[in-house]
Amino acid sequence: MSGHSKWANIQHRKGRQDERRAKIFAKISRNLLVTAREGGGDPDTNAHLRTLVEEAKAAEMPKDKIEYAIKRGAGEIDGATYERTRYEGFGTAGVALIVEVLTDNMQRSVADIRSIIKKYGGNLGAPGSVTWMFEQKGVIVVPKADTEEDAVFMTAVDAGADEVQGDEENWEIHVAPESLVAVAEALRAAGMTPERAEIEMLPTTTTPVSDSDAPKLLKLLEALNDNDDVQQVYSNFEISDAALEALAG
Repeated sequence: MSGHSKWANIQHRKGRQDERRAKIFAKISRNLLVTAREGGGDPDTNAHLRTLVEEAKAAEMPKDKIEYAIKRGAGEIDGATYERTRYEGFGTAGVALIVEVLTDNMQRSVADIRSIIKKYGGNLGAPGSVTWMFEQKGVIVVPKADTEEDAVFMTAVDAGADEVQGDEENWEIHVAPESLVAVAEALRAAGMTPERAEIEMLPTTTTPVSDSDAPKLLKLLEALNDNDDVQQVYSNFEISDAALEALAG
């Protein structure tokens, strides 16, 4: 797995802690709200919403909170108005950054993101400056415990997965974005529970980061993720496993 994939899995594991779960649910709710507003509140006719509901389930978000966010977005319940935007740039050690945001104040958001990135030695770039280094993919993560490689592989591929890879703890399944829900549902039907099921921007090329620069870069990523307006942060860094585990711990 790439450095970003391993970091995302570590972040998800930390996010299961109670003190961070509320913030994660708040971000998912905001995304559900905006997606329901944009395409309607019926997951059967709004493919993007259907995918986000799958992400919410994998994050163990309660069903009533999912439904409440969708109703707000569909106009059944009054709520704040948020807009989508994406910032691109370069972070510590020259790694590429994509920061996806949902905000009710664009001026505040761009000022906050610019300030955070600059603090850690990076800078914002023009739209399109780094997206060419990434491709959109569905990513499903299944813990290795109590799962057999053949069963995971066959179930995922039969349902439409492109690739299955693993590390010490997890199977990571890559799928076309439109196949995310079908593959995740097939895994559940086979008795396997995804820990993460999301649409991500995966790097097609990576930037090596030295062990000396790694702490500063990971602080940058943490600071961006902690911003309330930020939904997702993607990067193309490659950090040694030893440095990543030590810093993440």
